Amino acid sequence: MRLLRPRSLRGLPSAAGAVLLLAALALTACGPSAADASPVATSKVDLPPSYKFVPANITIPVGTTVTWTNNDNFTHSVRLLDDGGDVMVMKPGESVTYTFDKPGLHHYDCSFHAQNMKGTVLVTGGAGSSG
Repeated sequence: MRLLRPRSLRGLPSAAGAVLLLAALALTACGPSAADASPVATSKVDLPPSYKFVPANITIPVGTTVTWTNNDNFTHSVRLLDDGGDVMVMKPGESVTYTFDKPGLHHYDCSFHAQNMKGTVLVTGGAGSSG
């Protein structure tokens, strides 16, 4: 039985083709993830049918209320990791809100799917600031 390789790899020995394939896979894995994305200036976070927060990282002025809306087909939550660990559960179609009154970086996740669903809220400014 003869194994056929793609034309682009036919002139290369098998080991060289394998190295090129591994290098391409490694470069793909090194791309930016949602957790590394710059924060987006918004107070609304969507939970689409995909087990993620969109956008995952947001920035808001102090005193702003953030709304998370579950547009997925499964129950999710927002667990405020730096703000007492409160868990706000959302069934499909429901929303929850939280007002951030302290500046700083606040981490949150979905307590049901913490491995995949994480985010941050960067709260800027302070008393008397314009944002």
